[in-house]
Amino acid sequence: MRLKGMVLGWILMLAFGMEASAQDTIKPVSKSKKASVSKISKAADDLKESLDANDELKIAKNYENLAQGFIDKGDYAKGEEYLKKALVSYTKLNRKADKTRVTRNLAKVQEAQNKVSSAIKNYEAASAASMDKSYEQVNQNDANRLRSANNPAAQAAYNKSNIQLLEKEDKKAEVADAYVQQAEVSLQQKNKEVAIESYEKAISYSKDKPEEVVKLKSEIAKVYASDNQFDKAIAINQKLLTEAQDKNDFDTQIKQLQELATIYFKKNEPEKAISALKQAYALATEQGKTAEVKNSLTQLLHYYKSNGKDKESIALYEQFFQNFDKLIKNDSSLIDGKTFQVTEEKIRQLEKEKALKDELISKKNTFNYFLMGSIGLLLLLFGLIVKALYSIKTKNKEIALQSLRREMNPHFIFNSLNSVNQFISQNKELEANKYLTSYSHLMRNMMENSNKDFISLNSEIEQLKKYLDLEHLRFQDKFDYEIIVDEHLDTETTFVPNMLIQPHLENAIWHGLRYRETKGMLQLRFGVKNNKISVVIDDDGIGLTKSAELKTRNQKVHQSRGLTNTKERISLLNELYKSNIAFSVTEKNSGTTGTLVEITFPLLDKP
Repeated sequence: MRLKGMVLGWILMLAFGMEASAQDTIKPVSKSKKASVSKISKAADDLKESLDANDELKIAKNYENLAQGFIDKGDYAKGEEYLKKALVSYTKLNRKADKTRVTRNLAKVQEAQNKVSSAIKNYEAASAASMDKSYEQVNQNDANRLRSANNPAAQAAYNKSNIQLLEKEDKKAEVADAYVQQAEVSLQQKNKEVAIESYEKAISYSKDKPEEVVKLKSEIAKVYASDNQFDKAIAINQKLLTEAQDKNDFDTQIKQLQELATIYFKKNEPEKAISALKQAYALATEQGKTAEVKNSLTQLLHYYKSNGKDKESIALYEQFFQNFDKLIKNDSSLIDGKTFQVTEEKIRQLEKEKALKDELISKKNTFNYFLMGSIGLLLLLFGLIVKALYSIKTKNKEIALQSLRREMNPHFIFNSLNSVNQFISQNKELEANKYLTSYSHLMRNMMENSNKDFISLNSEIEQLKKYLDLEHLRFQDKFDYEIIVDEHLDTETTFVPNMLIQPHLENAIWHGLRYRETKGMLQLRFGVKNNKISVVIDDDGIGLTKSAELKTRNQKVHQSRGLTNTKERISLLNELYKSNIAFSVTEKNSGTTGTLVEITFPLLDKP
């Protein structure tokens, strides 16, 4: 008997050594293997294309699809491997919803492999990342459920909470999983009736998944069998077997025959058990299901060995060897496994190439960022230089403007002192004192505003009035004057250039009005024209032509410089303030003598 046992072991090792290499990590499940293989093959092909194109989003989705194909097939280790890769890609893309989903699925796969600590960690990560409050609680409940492995009552409470949350969200697949977990907890509590109810609830949420329904009904049959309710268990398995035969679902037929055999052995009906196993063995051999041949053959040989039926064992060996070549030839899983190994090698090669591309892109981006940063720094430096130069240029213009403005003061002071000197020489002490008092007030105003390019119109008018009062005191027999301000002008809030009008008033008096034989009139008008301030200086003096004839050489130089000074100041003001100031000087020639000067300013509320 010992020798026969050794021979049995050697035959099994010989017969299934080849199969084991392809099936080590693949656990047989009731889902159609052909569908699983097809799903895996398509996902693998899609993954190769996306890796070759370096499309990160498609890579992530195809990793996830490939992982699901392996999970459906029962290969949780491979499923975990590809889910982790999908998670890396989704993290790189910062797709939070996808990360949360994959993290939860990863936790489920790890739980299926009894990797409890890793599963807890990922359930908590999914909870923390979830943007949905319900799913946040569901994931936290699952983490707490795993922590409560020694407390079935607590596990049941967490499952119940999840069922309520998931039913509210109408997540049928998740609800079905939660009921399965509830059934497993009930079995731990030896509450088989509640376990069966939970499985039935799970079935009601899995109607659109026939393979899952078959699996759940098989679990119910196992519960009945464990409770020695063999007839109920057999009835379920027999019904599933009949349905599978009607659909030509060979995988399910084989599994149900094997489960029927297990129940018959428990029921002490070995003949029926052996009959079911032989049917399973024959069907598996015919369909090239090496893993199922191995399972059925192992159970049959174990029974024959235990009952000393050596003849039956030898007959079974002979039958196996006769069908061995056919079995290997028909077993597409071996070919599929080998094909996927080649595909997986290609995937790994593409992953290495992608990693190399990513590294090169990263280096290129680093260089580009450095280059862009350097260019940006140079542009910033250039901008600062331009700004500094512009600031210097602007400052120079301001200094030039101030210089031009102050250039007008010495002439004004000279004329004023001449007037005082004239009053004194004529023994007009009272007029000299009055003139000096007005002059001092005017000079104070001019000093206060000397550093301002713009002053309020009210201040300018007040300053000009004081100036005209001074000149009128000196030339009172030569002219009268009036200042007219448009009522629409707000003199307090409107600003005009400082000391730009006064030189033209001075020209009107000194080069026009003072040469009249009779008293003349000087009119200063402020109005609004085309949304601009219009300043008109209107005198009825001797006019430009006559004045030019009477001027000395020094007077001609001064007038020329005064006019040039005004033009330069206007030019600088326009450049500095974009103010578009303009002025014109025209001689009256329509039967009257005199000069018209018009200056226009923008209507400014602030300088």
